[in-house]
Amino acid sequence: MAALNGTLSCFEKMDDVLFNSWTSLLEERTGMYLPKEQRSFLETNLGLRMKEIGMQDYASYYQHLQSGEESGKHEWLTLVDRLTVHETRFFRHQPSLDLLEQIILPKLLTSQSDRNQLQIWSAGCSTGEEVYTLAMVIEQFMKRHFYDENCYLAVTGMDISIPALSVAKKAVYNHYKIRDVPSSYLKEYFIEQDNGHYQVLDALKKRVCFVPFNIIDIKKALLGTMDIIFCQNVLIYFKSATRKKIIQQLVERLKPGGFLVLGAGESLGNPHPELIKIDFPNTLAFLKEPSSSK
Repeated sequence: MAALNGTLSCFEKMDDVLFNSWTSLLEERTGMYLPKEQRSFLETNLGLRMKEIGMQDYASYYQHLQSGEESGKHEWLTLVDRLTVHETRFFRHQPSLDLLEQIILPKLLTSQSDRNQLQIWSAGCSTGEEVYTLAMVIEQFMKRHFYDENCYLAVTGMDISIPALSVAKKAVYNHYKIRDVPSSYLKEYFIEQDNGHYQVLDALKKRVCFVPFNIIDIKKALLGTMDIIFCQNVLIYFKSATRKKIIQQLVERLKPGGFLVLGAGESLGNPHPELIKIDFPNTLAFLKEPSSSK
């Protein structure tokens, strides 16, 4: 920590006016809300990036991002990537996957015997681990229950970070990221490279696609309605009013009888009148009323 403080010693602390300018810019462009308690988080991340590109103060950096120049637009994408958390891994939250296998998939696949497709959306997919995890788990379930030959599976990942999506599309991960992947899955879906990294096989990559998009602009997304939406640990970035708006739009993109899976620690109360809470340990998930006409 001492080394980090030394690195940032050349940057002044933000005053309230400048902090409010930065947080307003972030909220306006991304919907992300940073309360005053996260001022040091913002100062640290801005300071590190400013040092990398030779920017001397927060105000100048702010003006650069507002300039409208191509360099400013490109820098904005880099900064957003730095300010959003990408700590994720394969099979990160097992209770949600248990819910998927024990409740969601049996319900969806048995309620429509002639179902010919299953559409899943991972919102805030970061570097792709959740997308590939969902594709593997669902494909294996379908194989066990003989649905894989007649039902097309597609998993779409969406994230605001262009660099994160670039990693997702390459689908190469280090040993730390795949540490929770069961050995049978590792053998079937990955190939180990000479440098100790693991490449997702093309057969699985064909099941998925990745879309650069900000979740606050869901209405503009060129996607149809979904059978399952995973939106875990994304809503924590937004104010209460924005969270409600996002939930509303997610519900609109969910088929009647479809499922919405959120982060287990996200406290939302009763988020939408069309959603029925599912009672399953250590999860937060909802069924959209099958009778809904929306």
